Amino acid sequence: MNLQLATKKGTKINTEITISGSKSESNRLLILQQLYPNITIHNLSDSDDTHHLQEALSSENEIADIGHAGTAMRFLTAFFASKKDAVKVLQGSERMHNRPIKILVDALRDLGADIEYLEKDSYPPIKITGKELLIAKVAINGNVSSQYISALMLIAPSLKNGLTIELKGNITSVPYIKMTLTLLHQIGVSASFEGNIITIINQSEVSTQDIVVESDWSSASYFYSLIALSEIGSSVKLSAYKKDSLQGDNCLARIYNHFGVVTTFQENTIVLTKEALHNTAILTENLKNAPDIAQTIAVTCFGLGIACDLSGLHTLKIKETDRLEALKEELTKLGGDISVTNESLHLKTSEEIKKNIEIATYNDHRMAMAFAPLALKISIVILEAEVVTKSYRNFWKDMQQVGIETIKGK
Repeated sequence: MNLQLATKKGTKINTEITISGSKSESNRLLILQQLYPNITIHNLSDSDDTHHLQEALSSENEIADIGHAGTAMRFLTAFFASKKDAVKVLQGSERMHNRPIKILVDALRDLGADIEYLEKDSYPPIKITGKELLIAKVAINGNVSSQYISALMLIAPSLKNGLTIELKGNITSVPYIKMTLTLLHQIGVSASFEGNIITIINQSEVSTQDIVVESDWSSASYFYSLIALSEIGSSVKLSAYKKDSLQGDNCLARIYNHFGVVTTFQENTIVLTKEALHNTAILTENLKNAPDIAQTIAVTCFGLGIACDLSGLHTLKIKETDRLEALKEELTKLGGDISVTNESLHLKTSEEIKKNIEIATYNDHRMAMAFAPLALKISIVILEAEVVTKSYRNFWKDMQQVGIETIKGK
């Protein structure tokens, strides 16, 4: 499904949107719920990733197809490897079969896991034969995807001897590691993260409890972009959010102040309001702790004619697509002057945005959603727009609510 997006000139946004629970928190809690069934979870993410994870955990089928869901692939690899006598084949989309999983598999094998590559060495699909993992210490590079590290942390309290994880070198995406740590603390697991050492104690049971998942800050980023690109005085209220969020992407509130977007925290909500744009200086940000918002920020800068230098983006090379190259390709089509390296993006100021350009999405939900706010400036076509369901099923419905017209094409 392709969508033509457009808005009426002078559209001022004034609406309220409820966004489903954080995919990152939801997927972590679903693994923990498997270890401790007396945990009840509220406001789960409605993303495809979370649905794939739930299906794989509840199905008795030996084969689990998790589509494009990288988080599900990593968390399930560790979970089934530590589930004694479980036999599971994890497979996914073509892109998933080209996303490396060797670092996590090697770490699990060091703990005694039985994991076999079924096609290409170092990549899914994989066959897992669950075992009791008794080795209590493992080392893994700290500059890899934090999902590898979180996958190990989530199974750690179920291991008979607990687990100590040594992170070697620089550590990437610390907020996501701390999110996992905080959720472990929240359910009553004894865990620590000091220096480069994570220590998690075996815990056979936790108290009965209800946990409410905070809404997804990555999903909020598209509304930050919309307000940044909108008329002065536009506003949107988003729920359910809190100031002391576990999610690293809450840095949006600080970053988008650069674009005249003011964030007001209220009880379980945030209100985003557009004020006059006074700061047109180049935006320089290291996003190593929040790489998922890089696409949104780059498109916002382009739409406002502001230059940006974004770094800390090395993990974007192995996402649903090579996000840096994809951004370069699509922004160039729109008239942008952009260059990328293996870990950074550099956008120069631009005077004009080309109209009616077709934006390829590369099977990447964030490409579709990051470019959608440009409809406030020009008409634009989003190809394969249904890809947004990976993380945000109601995205196009919510875009219509803020005033963006969506017309289906071939």
